[in-house]
Amino acid sequence: MLKLEARPEPSKFWSFGSPLLALAVTVLIGTLLFVALGKDPLRGLGVFFWEPLRNAYALGELMVKATPLLIIALGLAVCFRSNVWNIGAEGQFVIGAVCAGCVALMAGKGTSGWIVVPILLAGILGGMVWAGIVALLRDRFNASEILVSLMLVYVAIQLLGYLVQGPLKDPGGYNFPQSKTFEAITQIPRLMKGSRVSIGLLIALVGAGALWVFLFRTRAGFAQQVGGLAPAAARYAGFSSRRALWIALLTSGGAAGLAGALEVAGPIGQLTPYVPAGYGFAAIIVAFVGRLHPVGMVFSAVLMSMFYIGGELAQSRLGLPKSLTGVFQGLLLFTLLACDTLIAYRVRFTGLRRAA
Repeated sequence: MLKLEARPEPSKFWSFGSPLLALAVTVLIGTLLFVALGKDPLRGLGVFFWEPLRNAYALGELMVKATPLLIIALGLAVCFRSNVWNIGAEGQFVIGAVCAGCVALMAGKGTSGWIVVPILLAGILGGMVWAGIVALLRDRFNASEILVSLMLVYVAIQLLGYLVQGPLKDPGGYNFPQSKTFEAITQIPRLMKGSRVSIGLLIALVGAGALWVFLFRTRAGFAQQVGGLAPAAARYAGFSSRRALWIALLTSGGAAGLAGALEVAGPIGQLTPYVPAGYGFAAIIVAFVGRLHPVGMVFSAVLMSMFYIGGELAQSRLGLPKSLTGVFQGLLLFTLLACDTLIAYRVRFTGLRRAA
């Protein structure tokens, strides 16, 4: 008989080993899922874990998917470490894309290439404003940031739908709900020819380094984490909980807005109803699988982008629904939550005689 026994202190080994075990269990369950669907499990797993790494082009597409996931997850890590639960990064991503798209649509043929900077700044400010609504309602009226941020996601999506079917609709777009294609000058610079990887990847990696410095080498980062772990101790030390709330939400909102700006002025190139790709929700999994650590989130963002690409390939090559991407994401999250039990508990075999 198996029994869970509380550990005297949390296990450092399982703090890092739990995500790896969760990934292994996810692969095992995924194998059984492919068998149940009547598909070759080796081919199915190859679509998810080999095809995205097969050649240089595939690796480039992997980085394109990983970039917004990593940027959003970095901002969410500040929130979650501060015990502020921003679940609405998807809405902040959408508003950032809308604001960046509005600036991009102003560009003409004689516009300077520096228009990219206002586009990115507009995305950051848009995301911060949308997250600022959450901070204001939490600060003034003690409203739940979980509910407010989540409901604002649907407001943002409806606002995007209104704009692409109304004021921003392309008059020459054959009545499709989309804006005009942005001028080439507004395109986010790419790192190399023949690849869609843009400077957003460099921004994401620099952001990971900046977050590490902020969290572990500055007083402000220490105050954020103390406020999340021990609010009473933070108040005793004189750290402002209001300041921590606003810093956390504005940082995460700005990061999500930046990701939206990079996406709409990069791979997409126009505003469409398909801007919401679920990156804001998937980044929550990225943050926790990466243990809210900048280095860990780099690897978990790559893993999550493999699920996105694998889901698309499974749809075209295996005839499976694209929703399989969400299935693998959900499996990873729930297996991680289950495996995290090993951090605080150890499994003991009590024996059949003793159990009787």
